Amino acid sequence: MASITVSADTSKRQRKGFNWTPLILLAPALLFFGVLSAYPIVRMAINSFQKYGRAQLMGAPPAWVGGSNYVEAISRSSFLMVFLRTFTFMVVTVVLTIVLGTLLAMLMMQLNKFFRLFLSVALLLAWAIPPLTSGIVWGWILNSNYGVINYILTKVTGQNWLGHQWLINPVGFYGVLVVMVVWGAVPFIAFTSYAALSGIPTEVKEAASIDQAGPAKRFFLIELPYVRSVFIVLIVLSVIWDLTVFTQVVALQQVGGIADETSTLGTWIYTQGSASGNIGLSAAASVIMLVIMLAISVSYVRQTLNEGN
Repeated sequence: MASITVSADTSKRQRKGFNWTPLILLAPALLFFGVLSAYPIVRMAINSFQKYGRAQLMGAPPAWVGGSNYVEAISRSSFLMVFLRTFTFMVVTVVLTIVLGTLLAMLMMQLNKFFRLFLSVALLLAWAIPPLTSGIVWGWILNSNYGVINYILTKVTGQNWLGHQWLINPVGFYGVLVVMVVWGAVPFIAFTSYAALSGIPTEVKEAASIDQAGPAKRFFLIELPYVRSVFIVLIVLSVIWDLTVFTQVVALQQVGGIADETSTLGTWIYTQGSASGNIGLSAAASVIMLVIMLAISVSYVRQTLNEGN
């Protein structure tokens, strides 16, 4: 009897056919993703195995060169130096962004309604400024002749700082770049962390208070495990954003930075494709950067899924 019932259900499902409703509902999003993301990625991967330069842009057929573009990219000392520079920059900015954003979130939880609103508006204003505008503003602030920083230092120290160039030195350039990127990214981390920390059950916080747990113990041993998945997502997003930083670097380089000594992976790839005309090499470097970001993202996502199971 049971076998008859199972076979009847199976035959009903077979007669019913494939359910097209989920695919139809997802079609606009899939089409949007395919046009704006999937096609450029596939095209980039194809170009990375071709000799593709200015002649090909004018209509000449590209030549397949296998993995020579990848070998050339990895063997170039400039690429390795830029990669190390970008990775170091990413580590510094991610650590500062997560730490400062979490501290601001914890501060918002302790403030009353008025000051929390005031801090939220200030963070939103910093977050709303486009990266290019931010770069131009910081370029004015650090201008060697009429910049605010040099003027304040001259008044405070009594020494003449007018004419001092902050961006000509790569160390100073990246110091300013770190401040710019962290300043623009902290609001997102703060708001997301505040939302996650606010969702912790009140009973858990009351139990920690009864056990007389200090602020550090309460955060690392009690609160952080509840919002660990949220912080993992924030770290992954920060890593991706900081590895692909581009606009702020270009803006500062136009103000006074030396491009060869301050380029990140994004600007180096752009230079190879536009100025040098070696699109195959820039595509290979882009694929390498994409693989690195996917490896970082997949490792964190897999860890999160394992913890959920």
